[in-house]
Amino acid sequence: MELFLAEAKQARRVFNDISGAQKNKILKEMANSLRANTMSLLEANALDMADAKENFLSAALMDRLLLDEKRIDTMAVAIEEIAALKEPVGRVLDGWVTEVGLKIEKVSIPIGVIGIIYESRPNVTSDTAALCFKSSNVCILKGGKEAENSNMAIAKILQSVLEKNNLPKSLISLIPDSSREGVAKLIKMDKYVDLIIPRGGAGLIKYVSDNATVSVVKHDKGQCHTYIDKDAKLDDAIKIAINAKVQRPGVCNAMETLLVDRAIALDALPKLKAEFDKSHTELKGCFETQAIIDVKNATDEDYDTEYLANILNIKVVDGVEGAIEHIVRFTSGHSEAIITQNVTAAERFLNAIDAAAVYLNASTRFTDGGAFGFGAEVGISTNKLHARGPMGIEGLTTYKFKIYGSGQIR
Repeated sequence: MELFLAEAKQARRVFNDISGAQKNKILKEMANSLRANTMSLLEANALDMADAKENFLSAALMDRLLLDEKRIDTMAVAIEEIAALKEPVGRVLDGWVTEVGLKIEKVSIPIGVIGIIYESRPNVTSDTAALCFKSSNVCILKGGKEAENSNMAIAKILQSVLEKNNLPKSLISLIPDSSREGVAKLIKMDKYVDLIIPRGGAGLIKYVSDNATVSVVKHDKGQCHTYIDKDAKLDDAIKIAINAKVQRPGVCNAMETLLVDRAIALDALPKLKAEFDKSHTELKGCFETQAIIDVKNATDEDYDTEYLANILNIKVVDGVEGAIEHIVRFTSGHSEAIITQNVTAAERFLNAIDAAAVYLNASTRFTDGGAFGFGAEVGISTNKLHARGPMGIEGLTTYKFKIYGSGQIR
């Protein structure tokens, strides 16, 4: 492990000699190579899917794991979009001259060597590798065992493009020891690794956060809420709520709890239930909800659960203040939404809720690097430092100060 990481750290120096235009050219070649190797990627993924069925993985995890031609092309498009972004490294972020004539520039630089630990989704391999490459960072990838064949196939394709361009394949590499012991070593290698980004289940996040000596940016659970206010357009609110839960239930930006203003509950809840029933959503609700529609009981444990499945909690609340009170208690700081035409209520909610993404009249499903225009993301950070929300290439940079003098002494 130490030799592997030492090689990765040494490899980062080649970025000093690669221009932004060269990086973009290589990224486009990576995208084309993914498309050209579609059949081999599908074959590798079929092995993972077969293992997943034998191991009785949930429907949500199976959906995350699956690759098809459309998803592979989407992976390639994401790399092309990353290539089209402006160069993040070497930008002068600020500049000034001091009283003694020192010219100071604050300049963006790469973080260095980044370890990314993730589960299920093979597209994370190509997304994060491309984002790290664009931002001149070396990436060390640790995917889940369930996607081992798919991840290896993707990594080999990207590495072959690096080698074709006379670059070390260690710029993008899979951790050599993918066991729990290997992860335990990786997250303590602060001599070689500058940042760890874990994205996956609560157990993985807690383990890495509790045990790492390397700095960590967490991709924590998505305990997302949508609040329908008494001044919402109900038809729009229902459409947004259905999208936030049903469109892809197994992802972190899917809604887990729907809050409904008491003033419209009698009218809104039967209409909402009728639409959710069409999508076979399992509904749970508070006592007030159960008095209006036939749903299972929702407990505090339910309100604190990231289902990643087609299950939804519903709670009747006392206006925007009641919604804020509930969200403050149960939020994971990921994505929260209010549906209303009332400007005062909207601003109260948007200002009071402390989350990475806060929405007015839109689905939480938009919390995503691609949807935000980043091409992709290495994770959706629920940290407050140093990056928050969808973490694209800018989140993979830090800065240093360049000071130009002419003989000054202090």
